[in-house]
Amino acid sequence: MKAKKKHCAGCETDQYIWKNHEGNKYCRNCWGKLAGKPFKSKKVKPIKVKSTRMQKLDALYSKLRRVFLTKHPMCQAALPNCNKQSTDVHHMKGRSEYHNDTTTWLSVCRSCHTWIEENPKEAIELELSQKRI
Repeated sequence: MKAKKKHCAGCETDQYIWKNHEGNKYCRNCWGKLAGKPFKSKKVKPIKVKSTRMQKLDALYSKLRRVFLTKHPMCQAALPNCNKQSTDVHHMKGRSEYHNDTTTWLSVCRSCHTWIEENPKEAIELELSQKRI
């Protein structure tokens, strides 16, 4: 049920009523002034995009990724339409617990990485991905 606006005895406007005192109805701003505490909205702390733990893991991942791509500059998948120059790291077992495990990484170009992600069954058959179960 939606609340109806009523006449505030403090500011003389139609507002949503906050408190009823001695037969007079007040909006929350006027009620705060009467109580000696003007209404202030609470500052809401925004939710973090990433947890502190994930931020630390991602910082380590960035360093490991840079070193890995330096050691493996050529695409390891070499599928048709391959660009030859590796730009991505493919996580063959997924990123959950293997996020920073370089033994499960594959250095690939963008076009090969897209193909691997779009064709998971064929990628497993070609040993470019591993089952995640």
